[in-house]
Parts: sequence; structure tokens; C-alpha cells
Amino acid sequence: MHSKPNWRDTMDHDNYYVCLDEIIKKMKLKNLTPEIPTEDIRINQSDLNRPALQLAGFFDYFDSERVQIIGKVEYTYIQNLFASERRAILERLFKSQIPCLILSRSLELMDDLNEVAHETGVPILQSHMPTSYFSSELNQYLKTELAPRISLHGVLVDVYGEGVFITGESGIGKSETALELIKRGHRLVADDVVEIKKINDDILQGTSPDIIRHFIEVRGVGIVDCKTLFGVESVKESQNIDLAIRLEDWNPDKEYERLGLNEEYMDILGNQIVSHSIPIRPGRNLAIIVESAAINHRQKAMGYNAAIELNNRVTNNLAKRTQERKDLEEKNVREKLLKEKEADK
Repeated sequence: MHSKPNWRDTMDHDNYYVCLDEIIKKMKLKNLTPEIPTEDIRINQSDLNRPALQLAGFFDYFDSERVQIIGKVEYTYIQNLFASERRAILERLFKSQIPCLILSRSLELMDDLNEVAHETGVPILQSHMPTSYFSSELNQYLKTELAPRISLHGVLVDVYGEGVFITGESGIGKSETALELIKRGHRLVADDVVEIKKINDDILQGTSPDIIRHFIEVRGVGIVDCKTLFGVESVKESQNIDLAIRLEDWNPDKEYERLGLNEEYMDILGNQIVSHSIPIRPGRNLAIIVESAAINHRQKAMGYNAAIELNNRVTNNLAKRTQERKDLEEKNVREKLLKEKEADK
């Protein structure tokens, strides 16, 4: 019997970085200094810097590891400097070991910039986009690529647009549930290992390791290639995680949530994800339960909570019956008093 491969052992958990060549390709940048190599330059910070104060000579608290961007304002300021002053400030900036310098708005490469770049080995790139728009796009890309991340055991499926992270002990039926969901028209994101990135305090993005992407392991059958078997519409590269579902063996001594008034949460990288514990018993259709949970979660996000609605109906009905009982008692008291008055006459 072959043991199941531990994909976690093949994953690199060192510091995350993005190669400059990947940024050039992603942002469609033009390399103005092709003689300077870029393949070994790594970017490990998502924050960017527009060297305004630095061009004025203030380098205190300067983070030289950030990508440096020069827009129209900085470019014009450099042009208006005296030649000796311009040369000195550019040399100081480039000798700070910045990873690269990007000129936005298709700004031309001035001679001093070109000379200092070749002297220090710092590449200069060019973007046609406006500075603010380019900075926003690059910052978002780097934040995603360099986001804090963790690898968790489970299955991630896109169900009606909701990212459902299914967890549970090995052999509980996670992959089989995902397979049934795929047959019902939903999409697989990851099976067995889910790589989760914290984009911000509200968004967790899940994806699959490249080595096992689109594959599902079904006990008794083996490895199934969902993309080949069910088509490209059955898989998805990444998905935000909206809901967590934990599959567990039925425990008759445990009190399971029946109304849904009290939400449970799963903590992932400091983000709180709504979580449901689903007990496994023969005859339960887990795919339909997961579908219902996903739809119900979306409905709650849109402002409608079925549990609260039912609770309000029950509360209003009890209040109505109580009021009717109170009115009847008051009516009986009035009739009794009226009869006593008539008897006194």
C-alpha cells in the first residue's frame, strides 16, 4: 500500500518575495536599462515609495527596500535642479541599494538617471499609466503576492459564488462532498491542501498548490483530474473564503445548533470566518447541506436572517396570544362586575 504524499513537506515557507521580472511582466513595464540584469532582484515589501523628501536630501527613515516610483512632479523637480546637485542627489538615492526605479506616464530617461543607474546597477523601468493609478495597481498586486499565508488541510469549493472551506478529519468525506458539488455545477478550488492568503482584515483568499491543482483524491477510486474529467468550468484558480464547514462524526451527547441564532467562527490568520459543524449520519446528503449553508450565508450577508425571522414570528405570536389572553381576562372581569351591579339593584 502506498502512503499518501505529504504535500506540505514540498512547500516553501521561507520569506515571501516577488521577482522583479514577474512585476515587469504583470505590469507590462518597459525596461529602459536592458543591460542591467533583473532576474535576481527580489521584492519583499508591498509598500511603495515616491522619493519626494529624498530628492530634497532628507533620507531619515528612508526604506530603501521599497520599489521607487517617480511621477511627473518628482521628474520635473529633478529637471529643475542644477546639474551638480541633480547628480549628487541621484547618486545618493541609487547608492541606497534601492531595488529599482519606475518612471510613470512614459517619462523619458534623462541622461543623469541613465548614467547613475549603470554605475550602481539599479534598473530603471517605465510605465505608460498615470502615477496614482499605477501605484494603486502595483500595490494591490504586491499585497496579494506578499500577503501573510498559511496552508490548511481541507477542501475549498466555489458554491454559488461563496467560497466554502470544508474541514474535518481524514476520511470523513470532504473530497467526496466536493466531487458531488462539482457534479451539481459548482467549482473546485483546492483539495487536501488549501493555501490561504490574508489580503486584508476582511478578505482571505484560498488557492491550491501548483503540484496538486485540479486533482481530487477519492478513497477507493484514486486520483481524479476534475479539469479533464468535468471540463474547465468545474475548476477555479482562487476564491475568497466566506464560510467554513466542519464535517464530524455524529455525537449523540453533543448539542448541535438547530436555529442558527448563535454564530460560530473559525479563526484564520486573525480573520473570523463564520463556521458550521455538520454531523455525519447515514442518509444525509452533504452536498445539498453545503449548498443550503452557502445560500443561507449569502442571504444573511444581504440582510435577511431566516433564524431571526422565525424567532420574531414566534415572539410576535406569543405576544399576540398573551395580549389576547389579557384582553379576555379583562373582559371577564368587566362582565363579572356588571353582573354584580345588576344583582345589587
